[in-house]
Amino acid sequence: MKVILQRSGRASVEVAGEVTGSIEKGYVLLVGVTHEDTEKDADYIAKKVAGLRLWEDEDGKMNKSIDEVGGAILSVSQFTLYGDVRKGRRPSFIDAARPEQAGPLWDYFNDSLRNEGLHVETGIFGAMMDVQLTNDGPVTIIIESK
Repeated sequence: MKVILQRSGRASVEVAGEVTGSIEKGYVLLVGVTHEDTEKDADYIAKKVAGLRLWEDEDGKMNKSIDEVGGAILSVSQFTLYGDVRKGRRPSFIDAARPEQAGPLWDYFNDSLRNEGLHVETGIFGAMMDVQLTNDGPVTIIIESK
C-alpha cells in the first residue's frame, strides 16, 4: 500500500459536480493498493498517519499530531500511484490491485483511520474525481507499507 499524504488547510473532492467529501485543516491521503496488500498493511499505515507529528507546536517545530490540532482526513483512492513508466511513454498499471480487491481494502483502511479516532471524509472508489486542496507548508510525505 502506498499513500501520498499532503498536509492541507482545506480540501474537497467532487464527483460529477457533487461534493462527496471536504475538510478544513488536515491531511489529504491519495491511496494506492497493490496485489500483495492486506488489512495488516492498511492498519500499519492508518496507525502511522494518526501518529505522525507534522503540525507545528508553539516553538514552530513539527511536534503535533493531527488529533492534537483537531484535523481531519480526506481519503482518495488512486490506483495511478502504482503506474510504472520505466518503459515506453504510457504507464503500465499492472502493479495496481484489481478493483474487487482494492475497493474493499480502501474501505477497510478508511475504517481503520476512524478506529484511530480520526474524522474521515472520502471520494468515491473508481470514480473520476476532482480534488482541490491547499497544500499547507507545503508538507508532502510518502508512506509505504512494504
